[in-house]
Amino acid sequence: MKIIVTGSLGNISKPLTEILVAQGHIVTVVSSDVKKQAAIKEIGAIPAIGSISDTDFLTNTFKGADAVYTMIPLSFTEPDLGNYLRRIAQNYAEALKEADTKRVVLLSGWAANLVRGENIEDIFDCLNTSVTIMRPGSFYTNFYQSMDLIKGKGFMGKFLTLRYSGLWALLTGKTGLLMGNYGGDDRIVFVSPKDIADAVAEELLLHPENTTIRYVGSEEMTCNEAAKVIGAAVGKPWLKWVLLSDKEMLKGLKMAKVPEKLAETLVEMQAVMHSGKTLENFHRYQPKMGKVKLVDFAKEFAESYYKSN
Repeated sequence: MKIIVTGSLGNISKPLTEILVAQGHIVTVVSSDVKKQAAIKEIGAIPAIGSISDTDFLTNTFKGADAVYTMIPLSFTEPDLGNYLRRIAQNYAEALKEADTKRVVLLSGWAANLVRGENIEDIFDCLNTSVTIMRPGSFYTNFYQSMDLIKGKGFMGKFLTLRYSGLWALLTGKTGLLMGNYGGDDRIVFVSPKDIADAVAEELLLHPENTTIRYVGSEEMTCNEAAKVIGAAVGKPWLKWVLLSDKEMLKGLKMAKVPEKLAETLVEMQAVMHSGKTLENFHRYQPKMGKVKLVDFAKEFAESYYKSN
């Protein structure tokens, strides 16, 4: 089969490309970075260098393909995340329609259909094609974004330790924490990008008549249980996951100079996870869990953690 993979050589797209090439498919990888051409060819795929903002480029790339995997990279610089996601999704939908693509697998998220600013799934309803929407849980790789919090370095690290763990923790050097307006004993489905890649690879070879939805997860646990796994891997067995209010989280994101609308969307997304609605939907579909457990990822995380010291 001729298969198009968007997302360059990202956390999902790289292992997905490797799987598909190993299966003998002709794989084209879409990337905006010309420097990735050599790495794409090395895997055995064909590079297509261009922007997903360019509908003509997408249309020409998709023509003749048997299946297309589409994903929209999150942007923390766009002032309005919702507008950005819908704009790129519309580009994809237009290009897929023009190219008369018969099979599409779309990366969404397990909270996307519950968050107004993040839901772009309906844009693909106009396509006269076989569509599968992938809804993975919370990525293991999101922990990389919290590395500074986990380290608890500097004045802010000491302040947060004092506020949320107490004076004794500060005096004994037990710094570092995770935080969000979901956390504590909230039950969350975490997922490895490798398990998502496996699921997408399976779906690309199928051709259901109606639009289907597939949830993807690797392991379910509470946020504090996840914090203990990560903490144990980096020598901080006391690590905990502090649950903030929506108001506190929004204030923190604004202090970090995150654009207001983006901050509001992120808070809404985490609030839905805290509510338990995402977990309820996940269980309704009863998906099979993937192979990569958090303790496996924690080893990779620890390597990056110690290298960045």
